[in-house]
Amino acid sequence: MPLPPDSSPTHPPVWIAVASFVSSFDRFVVSPILVLVATAFGVSVGQAVAIASGYYLAYGLCQPLWGALSDRFGRVRLMQWALVGAGIAGLVSAAAPNLVTLVAVRVVAGAFFGAIVPTSLTYVGDTVSDTHRQRALSDLMAAMAVGTALAAAAAGITGQLLGWRVVFAVPAVVALVSAWGLRSLAEPPRTTDGGVGAAFRAALSNRWVVVVGLLVFVEGGLVLGVLTLLAPALQAQGIDAARAGLAAAAYGIAVLLSSQILKALTRRIPRWALMAIGGLALTLGYAVAAMSVSVPTIIGVVVMLGITWAFLHTSLQTWATSIVPEARGTVVACFAASLFIGSSIAAVIAGPAADHNQWHTLFTVCAVTAAVLTVAAVLAYRAYTAREPAPRAEEVTTDI
Repeated sequence: MPLPPDSSPTHPPVWIAVASFVSSFDRFVVSPILVLVATAFGVSVGQAVAIASGYYLAYGLCQPLWGALSDRFGRVRLMQWALVGAGIAGLVSAAAPNLVTLVAVRVVAGAFFGAIVPTSLTYVGDTVSDTHRQRALSDLMAAMAVGTALAAAAAGITGQLLGWRVVFAVPAVVALVSAWGLRSLAEPPRTTDGGVGAAFRAALSNRWVVVVGLLVFVEGGLVLGVLTLLAPALQAQGIDAARAGLAAAAYGIAVLLSSQILKALTRRIPRWALMAIGGLALTLGYAVAAMSVSVPTIIGVVVMLGITWAFLHTSLQTWATSIVPEARGTVVACFAASLFIGSSIAAVIAGPAADHNQWHTLFTVCAVTAAVLTVAAVLAYRAYTAREPAPRAEEVTTDI
């Protein structure tokens, strides 16, 4: 059903916001229950982390596919299919008899949930006018940040009281309800010119697309990949899953608050400086955690990761959207794929450190890598703006 020609929404539809919320929620529930899953199946935390790394890998690799399918079949229809698939995979996750099965179905869940956030952002871009798009995207980002914060808090408490299986079942049910809620939502108009191959060639032949992809690959590992292990780091010190989850919940709150500060600073501070602020927060957070692993230091790291996401990640994403305007959707899809592939690989690499309680070594390496990433991002962006016309600053950048 096409949108009426006179429709002019100013906010994302409720069910689009709910779908984005549950996608973010499901993405972050695993960290507080990793130890519970490992104990239940008699495996190490390093082995159990595969349920997160596999999820992130599928989430990232499927981004270009979902972009092409949404152009072909429609945004709303795609989200409905994806939510149904994610819901079924979530329910099977809750009943998984062993770790191998759980990893397999979490990969499927990640693949399906990966369609929701980028498609919902595209839906807002398709349906909300330029005048109101800033507020609409801000509202959508808020829904995602709330999902992130609530996931970390609720997963730890629920896993502790009711068991880890319930943690996977809840977002699965919400996903199925969301698919039902989207059934009557108007489908925005779209154009299909058969130019997918040309768009990928235009994107991947541009060296700046490759540079940004490499930067966000490393950032994804440092932020999303290592974030998965922060709750287990506390549990290794004797903190229960509920309190560890509450500590990790500070990430979503930090993203929400930092995003509001970012909006006020965007027109006053150049983008390279925003990148520097985000990178510095990442470096300092890990440097402090390298000295001592405790509830205050891990909360500090989580808050710094939230600041990094708001300042560095959204700056990189805004940069990505300006490089090849004629292939913007493809560039953003590749950007998201690089982000989550990086997070998946980092989670796997960091797993052995978690198994052997080598938190000092892990966080030291993260701090050094974050410092290098910060310098590289700032220098690369300044080189880009020296050679290319500087893009107009945007007050709101979207969250993948």
